[in-house]
Amino acid sequence: MKKIILLLAITLALGACNSKSKDNGKLNIVTTTTMLTDLVKNIGGDSINVNGLMGSGVDPHLYKASEGDVTKLVDADIIFFNGLHLEGKLVEVFEKMGSKTKTPIALADAIDKSTLIGSEYFASNYDPHVWFNISYFKQFAIKVAAVLSEKDAKNADYYNANATAFLSKLDTLENTVKSKIETLPADKRILVTAHDAFNYFGKSYGFEVVGLQGISTATEAGVKDVQNLANFIIENKVNAIFIESSVPKRTIEALQEAVKSKGHDVQIGGTLYSDALGSAGTIEGTYIGMFEYNVNTIVNALK
Repeated sequence: MKKIILLLAITLALGACNSKSKDNGKLNIVTTTTMLTDLVKNIGGDSINVNGLMGSGVDPHLYKASEGDVTKLVDADIIFFNGLHLEGKLVEVFEKMGSKTKTPIALADAIDKSTLIGSEYFASNYDPHVWFNISYFKQFAIKVAAVLSEKDAKNADYYNANATAFLSKLDTLENTVKSKIETLPADKRILVTAHDAFNYFGKSYGFEVVGLQGISTATEAGVKDVQNLANFIIENKVNAIFIESSVPKRTIEALQEAVKSKGHDVQIGGTLYSDALGSAGTIEGTYIGMFEYNVNTIVNALK
């Protein structure tokens, strides 16, 4: 990380490049997670260039900036990141980027902190997986539109119109999700996953959420953690547990084996998208598609 920061400092010292003229006047936007990349593309449309640092299946908790990322960051007019220490290893880089021409925007700053879920695992003291509350993601959308409109005033009407359309889609998503979850009895709403990425989802829709690794994938689950959770699954007659696309599946497979060793059975209900979207070009490669896919997978497996 120190080498990356040093490279960044040297590049900045050599002078900022004129990225706008290089790209026909369009804003150059860098995003961190796939959720934010999809969001910014929905609002910016054809009026911006978007470079996402992280791809499908990438864990933002452990992500380290490469030299290629540094180049993207230096060329950016705006950098959108989640904040709340989700991108823990990139924080120092963003701090170095702060200036009049380089604008890192932590979208989670738009959320009222008193409504967030506390967490001792992050320097922010909050659970950063806020995109699993659709209302919070709406606030992200409003913030993105405001920032783009301020930076590129001539296209402000376009950005605001796109934001309005996307917010309408999020309203529809909320209704769809609620209708699907209402088909699952309350006593079946226990969600066991690789790590605690779904606490905001659980709070919104009445699920008890239990993650094997805790909120951050930087923590490792021990044998005692596996055994304790196996006992919990048996006691609560949990039908299914879930793999996450950005977390190695071996932890959930070990949990399944621990349950079986106690004379019980639990199915792996499928793979959920937690800290990253699915592959580009798929339904799960969009925020809305990911959310619907997760809900369908969870409800169908737990019934």
